[in-house]
Amino acid sequence: MGSQSVGKKGRVALTLALVCIGLGALFSITALLKPPFGSIKASLHRQFPDMPIDNIVKTPLSDLYEVDSGDTIAYTNSKGSYILVGQLVDAKTRKNLTMERMGELSKVDFSTLPIQDAIKVVRGNGRKKIAVFSDPNCPHCRHFEATLQGLENVTVYTFLFPILGPDSKDMAKAIWCSSDHAAAWENWMLDHRTPAATDCDVDVLDRNIALATKLHIRGTPTAVLESGRRIVGEVPLDELNNEMGVTK
Repeated sequence: MGSQSVGKKGRVALTLALVCIGLGALFSITALLKPPFGSIKASLHRQFPDMPIDNIVKTPLSDLYEVDSGDTIAYTNSKGSYILVGQLVDAKTRKNLTMERMGELSKVDFSTLPIQDAIKVVRGNGRKKIAVFSDPNCPHCRHFEATLQGLENVTVYTFLFPILGPDSKDMAKAIWCSSDHAAAWENWMLDHRTPAATDCDVDVLDRNIALATKLHIRGTPTAVLESGRRIVGEVPLDELNNEMGVTK
């Protein structure tokens, strides 16, 4: 009986030991498989203390990680010992992975935009919506404004974003202080007709600049679609309709 009891105890002890060893190995493997996001961030902070790091994501490539830094995407290895800034392209599909990710990261929640601070123009039923950050002295903004005229059944919210100098801010003030914002804006942008100078509260311009800074909008024109996707620069009408999901 004693030897049998010892044998059973021994087998139980051996089984428990094997289980512990197995669990230990599992935890070790799990630790190895876990992405080293924390150590990468710590390493980058040591070497680039002023570099903002919003997120770190594993890429499809081995030992290559995406570092989201403000409105920039960089790449590094698992030790954070190298930094690469550039475009990552899938050679097989020719898809620009960097630009695709930038599009995702730069999306804006359209419903949160303070549309009361924008010039509102409604065409047709106004069903489709688009917001545009525009400078009154920006030539590309003039061209884009002409393109916007071709949109049907749309509501356009124009956020005055005077960043090209004092003249831009003066014109933005004159347009905002006009009795009819929309008419003053279109008259200036399309026909170069100067609005009458009047005084009013123009704190809205500072709020728009702060909003653009928050959204990492650097240039004009920049459009924000209802989907949250942004379009930087002027684009042809067909491309704009396609981006907005307009079918003809």
